[in-house]
Amino acid sequence: MTQDGRLVRGERTRSAVLEQALLLATVSGLDGLSLSQVADALGVSKSGLFAHWRSKEALQLAVIDQARRQWTELVIRPAMTAPAGVRRLWAVHDSRLAFYESGVLPGGCFFANAHFEFNARPGVVRDRLAAELTDWMTFLTGLAAEAVTIGDLPAGVDPGRLAYQIEALGVCAVMQSPVLGAETTCRQARNSLLEHLRTVATDPTTLPEPQ
Repeated sequence: MTQDGRLVRGERTRSAVLEQALLLATVSGLDGLSLSQVADALGVSKSGLFAHWRSKEALQLAVIDQARRQWTELVIRPAMTAPAGVRRLWAVHDSRLAFYESGVLPGGCFFANAHFEFNARPGVVRDRLAAELTDWMTFLTGLAAEAVTIGDLPAGVDPGRLAYQIEALGVCAVMQSPVLGAETTCRQARNSLLEHLRTVATDPTTLPEPQ
């Protein structure tokens, strides 16, 4: 096998491992994740994984990166095809809830679970999670500000506060889904934001009606 071939194979192996590790982390927790656990799930040797990640912490950070890539691909990218403004803001919320409903991750939301798990644990993992949350809130705030700038929302709307409200609905939905059911909680989260956006939007007819 050529060196290029080995590199491709190694990257595919690394990607498969991270996908499995991400699934496991949403069930048993990011702190509970270990190279042995991932190796057992994949039916491979722990020594083979050790070549990619020399420590549990390195694996945890790599899983966070994998979760971000997945979130970007399955939540953000589809929503960004919506027209800029209030419709795009709504599309991101709707896409997020659809991601939860799809059951891609058995534990619901990697980031919500990991934040609760590491909030009181200082260190590089918590710092990375905090940076991811900051980026996400900045993204939501930017979408809300754009909606104000183009006139979809009135000037009196606070983009940061609206972003916080959207995030609160998303976190509440994924936290309550295991107990109350994804269909019920996601419907409430959708309708709650739609009712609010349609109340403040300059043209509520650009948004769907609550169901």
